[in-house]
Amino acid sequence: MDSLQTGDPRYLKRRVKGCTLDVHPTEKALVVQYEVEATILGELGEPMVGERKECQKIIRLKSLNASTDTSSLARKVMEECRLIHPSKLREVEQLLFYLQNRKHANERKRISPRDFKPYAGVELDEEASINSIDEYVELLYEDIQEKIRGATLIFQLARNPDNLEELLQNETALGALARVLREDWKQSVDLATTITYIFFCFSSFSQFHGLVTHFKIGALCMNIIEHELKRYDLWQDELQKKKKEFSDNQNLKKEHEKSFRKYQSLLIKQEQLLRVALCLLLNLAEDTRTELKMRNKNIVHMLVKILDREDEELLLVVVSFLKKLSIFLENKNDMAETFAVEKLARLIPSEHEELLSTTLRLLLNLSFDTSLRSQMVQAGLVPKLSSLLADEGQRQLSMCILYHISMDDRFKSMFADTDCIPQLMKMVFDCGEEKMEAELISLCINLAANKSNAQVICEGNGLKMLMKRAVKMKDVLVMKMIRNLSQHNGPTKSLFLDHVGDLAAQISEEEAEEFVIECLGTLANLTIADLDWALVLKEYNLVPFLKDRLKPGSAEDDLILEVVIMIGTVSMDDSCAAMLAKSGIIPALIELLNAQQEDDEFVCQIVYVFYQMVFHKATRDVIIKDTQAPAYLIDLMHDNNAEIRKVCDNTLDIIAEYDEEWGKKIQTEKFRWYNGQWLEMVENRQMDEAGEPFLYGDDGESFVGNGDILERPDLFYSADGIIGADGAISPEFYTDFQNGELGQTGYLSSDKQHFCLKLYRTALQYNNQTPAMSCFGLFKSVL
Repeated sequence: MDSLQTGDPRYLKRRVKGCTLDVHPTEKALVVQYEVEATILGELGEPMVGERKECQKIIRLKSLNASTDTSSLARKVMEECRLIHPSKLREVEQLLFYLQNRKHANERKRISPRDFKPYAGVELDEEASINSIDEYVELLYEDIQEKIRGATLIFQLARNPDNLEELLQNETALGALARVLREDWKQSVDLATTITYIFFCFSSFSQFHGLVTHFKIGALCMNIIEHELKRYDLWQDELQKKKKEFSDNQNLKKEHEKSFRKYQSLLIKQEQLLRVALCLLLNLAEDTRTELKMRNKNIVHMLVKILDREDEELLLVVVSFLKKLSIFLENKNDMAETFAVEKLARLIPSEHEELLSTTLRLLLNLSFDTSLRSQMVQAGLVPKLSSLLADEGQRQLSMCILYHISMDDRFKSMFADTDCIPQLMKMVFDCGEEKMEAELISLCINLAANKSNAQVICEGNGLKMLMKRAVKMKDVLVMKMIRNLSQHNGPTKSLFLDHVGDLAAQISEEEAEEFVIECLGTLANLTIADLDWALVLKEYNLVPFLKDRLKPGSAEDDLILEVVIMIGTVSMDDSCAAMLAKSGIIPALIELLNAQQEDDEFVCQIVYVFYQMVFHKATRDVIIKDTQAPAYLIDLMHDNNAEIRKVCDNTLDIIAEYDEEWGKKIQTEKFRWYNGQWLEMVENRQMDEAGEPFLYGDDGESFVGNGDILERPDLFYSADGIIGADGAISPEFYTDFQNGELGQTGYLSSDKQHFCLKLYRTALQYNNQTPAMSCFGLFKSVL
């Protein structure tokens, strides 16, 4: 200090200003932004030189988890970081609470250079210095060992993100590294791994992706991976050959063991190289154009091939890469072709939690595809995923995949043979009065649609507990599950006898419409012989409610449809059908039929109500004599919907059996429908006057005229002996007709015309369609 002259600086004053707090965007860490003001003071204390610098400090919170006491942690942070003023304690607590509850479900974790375990091949006794970078670059021009040493020292620098900017400015160093990697990667795995690590450090930051792309490191990594996979196959073939040879020779056995140890050593180095190369590519794949280039070079096939390996860290990178790729259709199809699901199935369960979680996320992405869901079932994933329901960390992902599988009716029954349903029911009951997770109840609803699953669900007090929760909480989704349970015949349906009153009590205007729909649907499924529907309707006064809801526009269509279905179910009971008929429900149904005639579901259910009612004498007479329901049914007899036609035909057959007048009308309409083509042809055909004397008069007017040909009896009776006065056809005529001896012209002769018309008339008189159809075929054969 004595050497300092007067006026030289004597003191340095440092002050921290403007401290602000924020959370780290991806890590569980706090970011402290502050400004440092440094001032050099003179001998008398006057400021001589001043400088300001913006700084940042990251406080990583490794111990932060769901059970952490954020208040205690906040105080600890304040004690250890003097940069934060004590007045900001409350703000620190809030930021910690945010970090504690922040979810990263849809974020891809960027792989950082610090995430890697130490690489044994790059261990050196010396420590690298950024000031000696030129010396390290010179080593890259020496032999392989020196190149490895130089690359290793540069890698030590690159591991520190603060050095990347400075390394970026040294184009000579980066160019030399890229050249050595391109030329010598086949000569040394250690060298290739170390240099790839360096470029991987750059790839961890988006702003440096242009640099990595400029040196074409991504394409080089693809070539390295392809080459290493081929080399792995050669190693496997060589080991298999030696294994076959040493079976009888002890010396060869020792040689094989030596080769196997060497193979394991090479495999460890190779997998390290594959891991860092794939991590680099995964970072570059943030750009979809770069990702497309990778796909064009069969990246998916390579990744699926690596799934056979045992190294969990390598598998984690591979599965993470596949997960990212799986969101695109083309990549998903590639995974289906390479049977990726079968290889992924062996990773479940796994003690490596992150690998297990990433695998489940990939399977969830793939489970949106029907064919891949089938592969999952064939790979035995249903019992494996069911066992993971006990793991709270993997439960939600497992349920989502199982939900997708349960969407396919082919696979629903497989759940009955696992412990999935008991676990799901326990989770449902453990919810108490809290809102149930959507994934949980959705899976339960799907499974309840299968008969075997329904029996497992209803075991013990299962149904009773579900009913209790649904009625108490007015839970629509639980009631939807109960509705699915009620559709199965057998012992399950009989269990509902104890709950009919609870369900009927919910059907009122005060309840939410969605909840009433599910209750009505459940009751409508209860086709139980021992159930006294008349008593239920009277005790809970349901008839007025049902009738009022039949008015078009009185409620949502879904509710009205459930009311119609409910009426169809209770109409199976004689006394209920009579009660409904007296209340005026049948005209209301006809009015609803007119309003909803374009909706096949409505039409089919209303016709089914008529079908049930015509079984009972009291309601049959009302339908036939007091309403126009039969006329509507006749109109619907030829509807485009096969189910509607079927129900109409069955209903009309019953009506025709009990009412002669309607029977004739129904048979006439059926006859006209079946033979409409022939009748139209006869009515519209214009024939030559001279060639057809029987069909045209002297003035050329058709005997048929504009009338109905079936109402012209004179066409069927003749004095020529062919058709007798009693309407019978002579055997001789029929034989001649069959032998083709009647009529010599190219057109149908008048005798055959008479014969066909007579057959049709006879068919109509005897209500028999078959002769008419046979005649139509015979008529076509002689044209």
